Amino acid sequence: METQNVSWVTEFVLLGFSQTQDFQKLLFLVFLSVYIITVVGNILIMVTVTFDPRLDMPMYFLLRNLAVIDLCYSTVTCPKMLVDFVREPKTISYQGCMAQIFFFHLLGGGTVFSLSVMAYDRYTAISRPLHYVTIMNTRLCVGLVVAAWLGGFVHSIVQLVLMLPLPFCGPNVLDNFYCDVPQVLRLACIDTSLLELLMISNSGMLVLIWFLLLLISYAVILVLLRSHSGQARRKAASTCTTHIIVVSMIFIPCIYIYSRPFTPFPMDKAVSISYTVMTPMLNPMIYTLRNQEMQAAMKRLGRHLVTLRRE
Repeated sequence: METQNVSWVTEFVLLGFSQTQDFQKLLFLVFLSVYIITVVGNILIMVTVTFDPRLDMPMYFLLRNLAVIDLCYSTVTCPKMLVDFVREPKTISYQGCMAQIFFFHLLGGGTVFSLSVMAYDRYTAISRPLHYVTIMNTRLCVGLVVAAWLGGFVHSIVQLVLMLPLPFCGPNVLDNFYCDVPQVLRLACIDTSLLELLMISNSGMLVLIWFLLLLISYAVILVLLRSHSGQARRKAASTCTTHIIVVSMIFIPCIYIYSRPFTPFPMDKAVSISYTVMTPMLNPMIYTLRNQEMQAAMKRLGRHLVTLRRE
């Protein structure tokens, strides 16, 4: 085929969830509600941690960073998905698709490394309680957060560097509601078997190994809790359980998507929804419902706002 006869793809068509108009309207209302809860919940955590001096601790500094990531992560896919529920055709430009892949993996990688930092924070608090404040000082916390974002950036750049040289000459239909590596890679006009293997190694093996390491670290933390008193042990165990729930909610779907050959399965969209849309909404609920200090801080914030209104 001569170069001048090749028609390069300038946009992709997203199939989304359903072709039935009434069902799409229902999904629009459902996911609009989910997105609003996500935005409100994560902003509430950010505001509470920022303005309550009693939460001026490393754990809540890191929790605020996770809330920022969750809010941005959901925003990468959810607004576009909501627009597509009420618009035809469901298209995204080539440049928009690549940008979505970049930010999706930047924030996804940032989440993985941030959860690792939070695990280190809990390990330090439990294994070195007398030196915890000295070790987890502001400088180290900021450095760890910056390192987590840099880790996500490097991971995302690797994905993009592997994707950008690929030629796309048709078809251009993505069986998904957003652009991601597995679906886009299948549309390339060349054999991508080796590239697929590289991406599975970069994304799939990363999340699998990281997940196992995090589970081992929390197992070690729970063993260390045996030497603590009853009240302290229950509080620390509750915090660690919360972290394990969040880690599992994020990592298990990612392992399913990225740690196998990029062959489509019927469950792919449902699994993608779980960690791109649902998890960013559930994280604030899990962290606040299982944390009495956060609940108390939010109540104080609410009373303060009421007092300001009266004045």
